[in-house]
Amino acid sequence: MNAQKTPQNVLEDIRVKMKLAALWASFMFLYIYVDYFALYMPGKIRDILAGKVFVFDITQVFLLTALASVTIPALMIFLSVALSAKVNRWTNIIVAAVYIPYTLFNLAGEAWMHMVFGAVVEVVLLLLIIRYAWKWRVST
Repeated sequence: MNAQKTPQNVLEDIRVKMKLAALWASFMFLYIYVDYFALYMPGKIRDILAGKVFVFDITQVFLLTALASVTIPALMIFLSVALSAKVNRWTNIIVAAVYIPYTLFNLAGEAWMHMVFGAVVEVVLLLLIIRYAWKWRVST
């Protein structure tokens, strides 16, 4: 028998999807602005002009990796709305869980207060994503 979702379940799915998309959008704003404000730190522009970011040489591979690391959460804004509930739930849990240690890694080296504050808020947003996705009762 093909069980159809009730209007209540459909509405709940939409609510959760919108919350997840909004959380990913908030995460992306912080993610981008923490890096942007880091450019104001003394010596950052000099290091970039010398071809270095932290201990990494700025190469095509470095820039492609950096873009990929921003592309994934950016796509999660759309995917949180577009994916089916079952796939959506696990995709959000897995991607958010992967980004928590990645976010904390960004504090390696010289971490100023704005970076620590941004990382704390980003981790809280990622934990909220995991929480909403985990508690999401997806009907099969």
